[in-house]
Amino acid sequence: MPIDSSGLQVLSREECLRLLSSTPIGRIVFTDRALPAVQPVTFRLDGDSVVIRTAAGSKLAAATRHAVVAFEVDEFDPEERTGWSVTAVGHARAVHDPDEIARLSALPLTAWAPGERDHYIVVDVEQVTGRQIRPAHSTGARRPRTPES
Repeated sequence: MPIDSSGLQVLSREECLRLLSSTPIGRIVFTDRALPAVQPVTFRLDGDSVVIRTAAGSKLAAATRHAVVAFEVDEFDPEERTGWSVTAVGHARAVHDPDEIARLSALPLTAWAPGERDHYIVVDVEQVTGRQIRPAHSTGARRPRTPES
């Protein structure tokens, strides 16, 4: 696996998509009134697309219509000092086609927030990047000592 200039392992597109599908919560990054905004959401990966359910009149639904957005997921273990992060970028679109809505509604995608969530946003992933940090002992390097150790 290639290593970047920070010493992190660069993940392949396939590995990024696998990790992206391994967690139910991500963060969508969009523009709200010309300012950057980040919102945690439940999602499902459908092929190479991120699927989000939201309320039709929500700020997220309005802000992501035909917009370029970023989507990020990660997992970290502070004890082991390991983790990974994946960022996907693509165009978001509202789903209006009844056949596509029926297909997406069959996905195991349940919103955690209360209220009606009958609007689908699909982010067609165009770019995906990821980095991973492994335990120091797996690369042959020694883990730095801390005051507790």
